[in-house]
Amino acid sequence: MPGNSFGQIFRLTTFGESHGVGIGGVLDGCPAGLHLDLEAVQVELDRRRPGSTSLGTTRNESDKVEFLSGILDGVTLGTPIAFLLRNTDARSKDYEALKDIFRPGHADMTWEEKYGLRDHRGGGRSSARETAARVVGGAIARQLLATHGIRVNGYVQQVGATSTTKPYTALELDSVWNNAVRTADPAAVGPMTALIEAVRAEGDSIGGVISCVVRDVPLGLGEPVFDRLEADLAKAMLSINATKGFEIGDGFAAAAARGSEHNDTYTFGTRKLNTPQSGAQVRVEEGAIRTTTNHGGGTLGGISNGEDIWFRVAFKPPATIAKAQRTVDRSGNPVVLEAQGRHDPCVVPRAVPIVEAMTCLVLADHLLRDRTVRAHISAPQ
Repeated sequence: MPGNSFGQIFRLTTFGESHGVGIGGVLDGCPAGLHLDLEAVQVELDRRRPGSTSLGTTRNESDKVEFLSGILDGVTLGTPIAFLLRNTDARSKDYEALKDIFRPGHADMTWEEKYGLRDHRGGGRSSARETAARVVGGAIARQLLATHGIRVNGYVQQVGATSTTKPYTALELDSVWNNAVRTADPAAVGPMTALIEAVRAEGDSIGGVISCVVRDVPLGLGEPVFDRLEADLAKAMLSINATKGFEIGDGFAAAAARGSEHNDTYTFGTRKLNTPQSGAQVRVEEGAIRTTTNHGGGTLGGISNGEDIWFRVAFKPPATIAKAQRTVDRSGNPVVLEAQGRHDPCVVPRAVPIVEAMTCLVLADHLLRDRTVRAHISAPQ
């Protein structure tokens, strides 16, 4: 089946179903010699896993990753990195009654019409369970990016109509994992949490928005014409389950602006330059060309301009709710569905590490692609 791989040089292929033996992936193109912190990979998985937040599903998968190849003594070999996460808390019987029913808001009907059959156990391959494999690949990508000083931070900006209105520059990005809703605005934790809990008590669900900020991005990432950096970011984000919208920089607000308001004008300033393989060592370039504002969100012409990349991703309400819904079965007979099982009333708290992972995969791929665009040839003597 096509469509299971992402990236060109730094390329992740995932496999597995929600209620099968397990899920996993093969990451190809990771350079040799990268010293991996495998515990840090597990930390990112723990942030996404079922049961990781009190506001999510009660399914409690341990999501312990098993690396099968490509790593020796914590160092990448340059060969494919294969890994597996076994499903340990799958309850397929919760879905037996749904075998012949098309759930509203789910991919049941479209999947079956396309392939002629489907795995009804939790949605099979179309389940968000698959995203755990993306988090593993993204966690490795993050460590590659860190050797270039690139930092990626996501946070919940909005739950339903409850939103933080502060710009990301005024938020506590390092505080995201200190609260169950995964927001960077301490003042928004209470209202967002209360809304999710109220919706769950009603047997309903609610959507939200995740913002992501990428700092210390080098100039020049992104490829014309179809592989523009923001285009690949948009594809990455919209490949995540339940996503319905993507906007970078001012996004849709730019449609109401004038050029004199939206253009990011240039000036001379300073820019932090992160030395590859140096980790925290940073040098400052004086007299660099900078923009005075960042309405464009860190890209121009599809190429990173050295400013922060910032974008937002909209998630719909989870489709499975406890309220009765009208639907049909395979034969078109009307059915009233009252769903059973364990589900998130709002996906955004657990989706933050997924957004970060996909961002890291895009940037790692473009970072490696950027190494091939210039011919460093000495002039003839």
